[in-house]
Amino acid sequence: MPLVYDELRRLAHHYLQRERSDHTLQSTALVHEAYMRLAGKSAPQWQNRAHFFGIAAHVMRQILVEYARAHSAAKRGGVGACKLTLDAAFEIEKKSDVDVIALDGALNRLSQLDPQQSRIVELRFFTGLTIEDTSEVMGISPATVKRDWTSARAWLHREIDRSAIE
Repeated sequence: MPLVYDELRRLAHHYLQRERSDHTLQSTALVHEAYMRLAGKSAPQWQNRAHFFGIAAHVMRQILVEYARAHSAAKRGGVGACKLTLDAAFEIEKKSDVDVIALDGALNRLSQLDPQQSRIVELRFFTGLTIEDTSEVMGISPATVKRDWTSARAWLHREIDRSAIE
């Protein structure tokens, strides 16, 4: 654990940069919760470092979605939450509030249509993995990652806009 702890904190910090400004969950708490969930599973067999971080990223996403749903339920719609377009949310260096619940719902719908694209978005958006790192985790070419990343972003943008109107 000490070998990957700093990297997990970096991933957690990356996740939390996109959360609402009044978010109370901190990077350390997110890492600890993810670790508890990962350690609670029956002796996982990590294929390699990239595989471990891919699964850790997925677990952190689940935690943040659960946290966002609880917050939204408590506030009856998250009064005061800033909603951003998907294009704005994909500006990785920028701190911003993201509607994690809407994004999660759209990603779940995308996973029904194209699981590979959904996984690419999860790895790129939620963990900030590069195209090359995503390629390594998924075992596909960087060109395929880039193509699917572009296509998935367009689909998610359209889907989130459509659900915002309804």
